[in-house]
Amino acid sequence: MTIIYILLSILLLILLITWLKLNPFIAFMITSIFAGLVLGIPAEQVVGSVETGMGKLMGDLLIIITTGAMLGKLVAESGAAQRIADFLMRLFGAKYIHWAMMLTGLVVGIPLFYNVGFILLVPLVFTVAHQYKLSAVYVGIPLLAALSVTHGFLPPHPSPAALVAQFDADMGITLMYGLIIAIPTILVAGPWFARFFKNTDAQPLKSFRANPKPVEELPGVANSFFTALLPVFLLVGMTIWNHSLVEGDEGYGLSAFFSNPSVVMLLSLLVAIVTLGLRQNQNMKQLTEWFVDAVKDVSMIILIVAGAGALKQVLIDSGVSEVIASALDGWDVHPLILAWSITALIRVCVGSATVAGLTTAGIIAPVMHAQGVDPNLLVLAIGAGSLMFSHFNDSGFWMYKEFFNLSIKDTIKSWSLMETIVAVVGLGGVMVLEFFVS
Repeated sequence: MTIIYILLSILLLILLITWLKLNPFIAFMITSIFAGLVLGIPAEQVVGSVETGMGKLMGDLLIIITTGAMLGKLVAESGAAQRIADFLMRLFGAKYIHWAMMLTGLVVGIPLFYNVGFILLVPLVFTVAHQYKLSAVYVGIPLLAALSVTHGFLPPHPSPAALVAQFDADMGITLMYGLIIAIPTILVAGPWFARFFKNTDAQPLKSFRANPKPVEELPGVANSFFTALLPVFLLVGMTIWNHSLVEGDEGYGLSAFFSNPSVVMLLSLLVAIVTLGLRQNQNMKQLTEWFVDAVKDVSMIILIVAGAGALKQVLIDSGVSEVIASALDGWDVHPLILAWSITALIRVCVGSATVAGLTTAGIIAPVMHAQGVDPNLLVLAIGAGSLMFSHFNDSGFWMYKEFFNLSIKDTIKSWSLMETIVAVVGLGGVMVLEFFVS
């Protein structure tokens, strides 16, 4: 009956989101309370489990998500993203424009959350496509593939960052592994896949074409790249330094402090305030307004992540995690493939990559600990599964269709298949990497 109750809880979550169109945070709250009651937690303790789960996860992630949102907003509003895109387009030229768009999506997508990156960069796609008389789909797919991969694979994006916290993984190592897997995944789902859409007719509205800032108002190329990528430089660099030391070595405490993701993101934001804010003649009042808007943009993501933490804690407090572990332990399926499959199934049902990934974390965590799976690779396997086959229940599907002004058929052929390629190739990359690091 325990497994049946778990399946009923997951089914309830899916129905609340897809059938009743309930907000995912509220759906997580209802599901968590329902799961706690049917799984035997005393009624007076259920709310305590929910609050504990939310508090634990938010303690790990609130600084990372909010400072990441602020940094992304600053990169966008200052013109740094435009400068990066302009530089890459000049570097690659018209013949290799899809490579320029791919790199733009990768570099700008690291600090920008997906929806912000989409709204900011897709008008640029239309402007470039119009200028060079190319299909907007051919130009846009490499950029969107890169944005999807950074959204699903790379901290400090909310879902992978939350998974790192859920599995006690190392954010720096996860980021390094994620970059190794991300590059071939983007190459296949981006420039290679885009070749099939050179002649796809897309007529985006003129109102969606970018209105770029004057060149003289943009930050410099070096400044733009350095500030946008500073979290990557710091996370990777400090992680390598930290792992070269052992506890008790001189400088170990300092290294551990500066390799903490919250410290890394705070330092990156402070640098950006100077390099992209004050030095670009922006005042603190304007910067504060941007930061307020940035936090508004991610407030619902924060709540969804908190809701997922509540569900996980309920599963732990009910003692059901051991039942799940023993039930799945007998399956003759590789744990990483199992995690990917569960995530992919929930993603197709629910539509939200974040909900799919975080729901799977609560189900799969006990199995992973029991079987000694690398938690960093587990984060990436779930991240890949969370991008599987975007369709009618995913807001990203409709954003793409309406912005590019495509038919349903062409949207599925391009967008949905691109997301599926990202999910499948990403899993392949995880399995190859496991062979070398296990």
